[in-house]
Amino acid sequence: MASSEAAEAPPGAHRVLILIDEVLEEKGMTLTELAQRTGITIANLSALKNNRGKAIRFTTLTAICDALEVEPARLFALRPRRRASRVGRRSEQRHRP
Repeated sequence: MASSEAAEAPPGAHRVLILIDEVLEEKGMTLTELAQRTGITIANLSALKNNRGKAIRFTTLTAICDALEVEPARLFALRPRRRASRVGRRSEQRHRP
């Protein structure tokens, strides 16, 4: 996974990453070919691929999994949670009763 994808999620952002690029590379398939096999537009696949999607329908997920011959779990990962800053933790410790 690329380091930009593994970056910590900003507060309030979803942490789910879709790994279509990795699987496409493993399968030797292009996004255009995936679009043709699934009937999903390149624009919609691109939004998912670039982690701009906020939701995915099970029918869309099923079509992608069938075309790529993978289980759904292979397509997803979680970004780490953002940790509290060290400064914040120290100041909290100083102010404890």
